[in-house]
Amino acid sequence: MGERSVELPGLGTKFELDTDHGDKVAVIFLNTGKNQLYLLEKGRDTPAVANLTPAEARRMGSVLTGAVIEAEKEAVEIAFSALSDLRIRVHTYLARKNLAGKCIGDLQVRTRSGATIIAVARKGRNFISPPPSFAFEEGDILVLIGERDQLSAFEREILGI
Repeated sequence: MGERSVELPGLGTKFELDTDHGDKVAVIFLNTGKNQLYLLEKGRDTPAVANLTPAEARRMGSVLTGAVIEAEKEAVEIAFSALSDLRIRVHTYLARKNLAGKCIGDLQVRTRSGATIIAVARKGRNFISPPPSFAFEEGDILVLIGERDQLSAFEREILGI
């Protein structure tokens, strides 16, 4: 398996990978901020191409590493080598209508579940460490951190799922 990167003057940077199977995969990061993904299967003359936004490229990266569970619910579990019994999860949830207008403090998220809301994404804007007075809107993406049982309690106690 070989890989290389090539600067494309005025366009961006291309990263190429030759797979063990004989296929060629290339990703081009364009100076415009967009990305292109090319796949040239062994024995073919013409590659398939997909144009991706930066968000789509990040999602694809997560898919390829196995970090994505569902489109609305992503999770990463972190295990520390020095603390073998500690596993922390970072998980996203979509705020549905039942959370709209409710504040973090009023929901008592940490008291009721043990999980902590560390960020909220809303319409292209991110709120890191939102205060207890932060009110949710339907469609917000909530980022929580906690142990598996704490996130399960959040789903049950706060989201009602």
